[in-house]
This record gives sequence, structure tokens and C-alpha cells, in this order.
Amino acid sequence: MLSAKHMPKGPKGQKRPADVIGNAVHVMKIATGEIAETLTADGKNAAAVALGRKGGLARAKKMSKSARVRIAKQGAAQLWKNRRLATTANGKKKKPER
Repeated sequence: MLSAKHMPKGPKGQKRPADVIGNAVHVMKIATGEIAETLTADGKNAAAVALGRKGGLARAKKMSKSARVRIAKQGAAQLWKNRRLATTANGKKKKPER
């Protein structure tokens, strides 16, 4: 018996039916509109995005102000470090990679 750990995943980590026929039925239901795909504009699962937002707020609420400030400073320092590294030898800036 397959456990959840061994279930096939889509390219973005979506759970898919383990058998071929079940997958075909799932695709057909999406194509005919019987079930709706709840994806955001960038292809992420809308429910996962909402949960992530809740988790981030809960984490911030649990932290002390000094911990939040420290993490924010680290993030800002890394952002500006990456932007400085993106500058070419002739002084023109390249678009920073994220």
C-alpha cells in the first residue's frame, strides 16, 4: 500500500491520484469544470498561500520585537548585498536576480 509519502506529485508539488485511471478521471473533471483548480496568478495553490500568510503572522506575533528587527535587518542587508553584486564593472546595474 502506498503512503502519502510515496504519492506522485505534480511539478508544483500538487498531490495526484496514484493510479493512471484515477489521474485521467481527475484531469477530465478539471477540464469539464466539475472541480475547480484553485490556483493563484503565479500557479500556486490558493489555500496554501492563505495558510502561509496565517503562519507568517502567527510567527511574527510570537517573536519579540528585537527578534523581528534583527531578522528584518538581515533581510535588508542581504538584499542590498545582492544589488551591489549585480553592478557590472563599467558601473551599470544589471537587474537583480531573486
